[in-house]
Amino acid sequence: RELLKLLAAEFKTRIELRQIGPREAARIIGGIGTCGQVLCCQRYLREFDFVTMKMAKEQSMSLNNTKISGSCGKLMCCIAYESGLYQELREIVPAVGTYVKTPNCDYCKVVGTDYVKQIIRVQEDPDAMPVAYYAEQVQRVQRRDK
Repeated sequence: RELLKLLAAEFKTRIELRQIGPREAARIIGGIGTCGQVLCCQRYLREFDFVTMKMAKEQSMSLNNTKISGSCGKLMCCIAYESGLYQELREIVPAVGTYVKTPNCDYCKVVGTDYVKQIIRVQEDPDAMPVAYYAEQVQRVQRRDK
């Protein structure tokens, strides 16, 4: 407040100080994100979406706060930006734990997914390594009760 009074007296004008959030500060200061690109908030984001840990979990990201935080200290904005894409891909790519029919197996369990590449890994034989297929090569089947 003392600084404000001194500045107002020096410049003979009314001075307002406003508090900004960490994301707005990162936009003003700028920088490079962990992806190696200019910060999204500086480059193209004009409004900040609400970002949740649930979004990060749905994208199979590490739930370690330090790994998914941007330079502003908040969860990375790109998590919310990409959330819609992952929702669309979840409709196409079978989730881990579901059962599918593959070219070599009529009933096998999905043990891994890569949503971006649209690849799933299935356990066709309990004693063998999982086999990878593109999502378009498999069909979802109903779970059989044992």
